Amino acid sequence: MDFCNIKQVGIPRFLVSAILLCTFISCDSLFKGKEDKIPVARVGETYLYKEDLKALLLSNMSKADSTSLVNNYINNWAYKQLLLSKAKINLPEDKLEHYEQLVSNYRTDLYTGAYKEALVLKSHDTAISKAQLTEFYEREKENFKLKERIMQLRFVELPIQYLDKDLVAKKLKNFKEEDKRYLDSISVQFRKVNFNDSIWVSVFRVMEEITPLTPENQDKYLKKSQFFELQDSLGVYLAEVNDLLEINDVAPLPYIEPTIKQLLLNRRKLDYMKKLEVELMDEAIKEKEFEVYEQGN
Repeated sequence: MDFCNIKQVGIPRFLVSAILLCTFISCDSLFKGKEDKIPVARVGETYLYKEDLKALLLSNMSKADSTSLVNNYINNWAYKQLLLSKAKINLPEDKLEHYEQLVSNYRTDLYTGAYKEALVLKSHDTAISKAQLTEFYEREKENFKLKERIMQLRFVELPIQYLDKDLVAKKLKNFKEEDKRYLDSISVQFRKVNFNDSIWVSVFRVMEEITPLTPENQDKYLKKSQFFELQDSLGVYLAEVNDLLEINDVAPLPYIEPTIKQLLLNRRKLDYMKKLEVELMDEAIKEKEFEVYEQGN
């Protein structure tokens, strides 16, 4: 409100007085609000307030620990403020302008990035259907060549001197329904077990579980539909290889499904951001919030 022009618009004097009184009361409340913040330290015109320290203190801290923590924080804060003030005084003007621009750009990127992420999360559809995954895989499968050997297998690790090793080996090889039920029923006796031979895993991951299997001997034991037995000082390993794929083979869909899903989500996100940019600019131009002026030559 322009106080200089109050009389010109015909407002009665008693209303003018009331308005001024309310204004002063509001201003006083504002100043009081600032004064309510209790300062604990000052460097120049910059203050550190008590409420700024709340996040530091934990309920289970002793008085001595909290005092030490607060004192250290205050000293570090003061040191940074003093260093900052000296930097502003002593750094060249062009450096200061450059850093201020960097700070401004960072602040803009921080706010706009957070806002864009919020918009994406609010409206972004994260559901990818099996049909979409399959369609993308069939179209792009030549781009999904394996960079490592992968395999499907079932295996158990038995304690050394396990008495029924031959029976377990037979059941593991046959692996019919009755064999599965039997192995499941005694699985608590095994040191390690994996009966899910439909999952593709890295050969190196298998080596971590079957320690006698090494890069040097893997070609001997890892062949499609091959059963093998290995032993070390820890146990006896019985395994049946279900399938094996080599480097440069096309990766199976189940193995790269998470990768494809992330690719599709990223593409969808980029498309949404492009659409958002167009809509935002169009609306700003329509509402005359954004204008580009002709540049004189």
